[in-house]
Amino acid sequence: MELRRFAFIALIIVVMFGTIVAIGSSRTSPGILIVSMLATTIAVATPLTLGALSGLYCERAGVVNIGIEGMMLASAFFGWFAAIYMNTILKMPPLLSLWLGVLAAIVTGGLMGLLHAVLSVTFKVDQIIGGTVINLLAVGISGFFNRQLFFEKGSIFGGQVPHAPGTLPAFHVPILADIPVVGRIFEQQPIAISAILLVFFTHYVLFYTRWGLRTRAVGEHPRAADTVGINVARMRYANVIIGGLMAGLAGAYFTLESVPSFEPGMTNGRGFISLAAMIFGNWSPFGAWSAALVFGAAQALQINLQFFRELIPPQWAFLQQASIVGLVPYLLTMLILTGIIGRTTPPAADGVPYEK
Repeated sequence: MELRRFAFIALIIVVMFGTIVAIGSSRTSPGILIVSMLATTIAVATPLTLGALSGLYCERAGVVNIGIEGMMLASAFFGWFAAIYMNTILKMPPLLSLWLGVLAAIVTGGLMGLLHAVLSVTFKVDQIIGGTVINLLAVGISGFFNRQLFFEKGSIFGGQVPHAPGTLPAFHVPILADIPVVGRIFEQQPIAISAILLVFFTHYVLFYTRWGLRTRAVGEHPRAADTVGINVARMRYANVIIGGLMAGLAGAYFTLESVPSFEPGMTNGRGFISLAAMIFGNWSPFGAWSAALVFGAAQALQINLQFFRELIPPQWAFLQQASIVGLVPYLLTMLILTGIIGRTTPPAADGVPYEK
């Protein structure tokens, strides 16, 4: 089953890469198009990867988290606000302001994770409802503070949105980034690189450490874990907060690494797509990352079709319309959830409150 799942992932990526190459290869080098697709895929898959890891930590401990979307959105806003405040009001250097903004975004995600843990673990609120509350709360507070802080007269910025301090600079991987043509793949920004490293770190933690063993025990059979002395509530609290920190880093990507601005609802369903990636990846770090790359490739296809606009023949011009190619990630989400969700195996106690 795992082989079929990853074969399906590989097939989708090959089709997407083949599409962009087939369209433009007659006018430019196929290698340039492939490298562009790879580099863009890794970059745009960053929030999906981090969001999937966020859900992974929560659900491996037995807590369903559909509030990843809200955690991302709130973190995107407060990270952006912190960076602007540090740079504009406190006159800190732009790069330092950006990193403090990333820290603020991570802390925001952690606080949202704490709220979800309180609702789910302590008060045993239905976890789907708890996640929905977080999503609605994030939409409300980010929209409210965005208006009050930036667009109302008498606000700290005088009713005008100040210039953001920019975005985090790209990091050049030594040696690999210097390779002709393909070196561009290894020129990624810090959060994108962090997401990849966190996939390997999460795999090691979950499957090769005592912490991971306890986390999985709490998610599979909490009563047995409690019997051998594992504090179920504490483990669930810790993992949901860690999941919130991951979602916070994903939120920082939107406003501090992708574009230096905030728009209400700018996460645009990425949190829910992250959940689909986690499910399709069968609650494993590498599986979730593979699925995130599929969704990233779908978005990269749209970006590259726009970027290589002059290479597209007239008969393919309809693919430049965002209303058509922009639907691909969401169609993939529905396809994966309807075709695969019944064939995956979630943790046995996922979504079940524990009564001591």
